[in-house]
Amino acid sequence: MPQPDIIDLAKSIFGGQPFSRHIGADLVEITQTRAVIEVELRDELRQQHGYAHGGVLSYLADNAITFAGGVALLSDALTSEFKINYLRPGTGPLLRAVAEPVSISGRQAVCQCRILSVDGEEEVLAALAQGTVVRLSSGKAKSGPQT
Repeated sequence: MPQPDIIDLAKSIFGGQPFSRHIGADLVEITQTRAVIEVELRDELRQQHGYAHGGVLSYLADNAITFAGGVALLSDALTSEFKINYLRPGTGPLLRAVAEPVSISGRQAVCQCRILSVDGEEEVLAALAQGTVVRLSSGKAKSGPQT
């Protein structure tokens, strides 16, 4: 049976993520040069001040970075680290993460991600993130320490 191309693999992996389904995330774009994930900001995704919870913004950054990096590496992949800067409250009604690889080597890709709070045509930069994504050699995560 032929291997699915990397875009089909990415869509399949995203569709199989229970947490992404739980929060209502949608992989709206995936190409060799970027990944875009969106979440409608519902009440249960807000914190006590009514803004998007930081965990939702972190989820968006982590997942978008991983998908952008995995496609750039032509492999199933995992985030090995990421950093996020919260710049402004995410107020929605839509949150959009746009991630792009900025450096690709044999086993890892470094990606940057903008998390936008979108209201109609207006986009406000809510957070910036950067992370490193590593290729999975077997396509499956192993338990225990990696060497």
